Amino acid sequence: MEKPIKIEVFMNLVCPSEPQLRENISKALFLEGIEAEVIFKRLSDEEGEKLGLKGSPTVRINGEEIQPLPSGGFS
Repeated sequence: MEKPIKIEVFMNLVCPSEPQLRENISKALFLEGIEAEVIFKRLSDEEGEKLGLKGSPTVRINGEEIQPLPSGGFS
């Protein structure tokens, strides 16, 4: 039995990427024929830092951060 896929997208309160990210993720899942739980969360800079996020947006698939590349800070 395959492990269900969970995609989490974390963004700071002013990140403008959400509409394009929603479209890109939906399109990729459709093209690959994959079902996934997709969660978008808006966080303050303080909340992002507490979670150890490295940037906005941050994308995790099944808990593994795939975006962004290490840069420093959640803003």
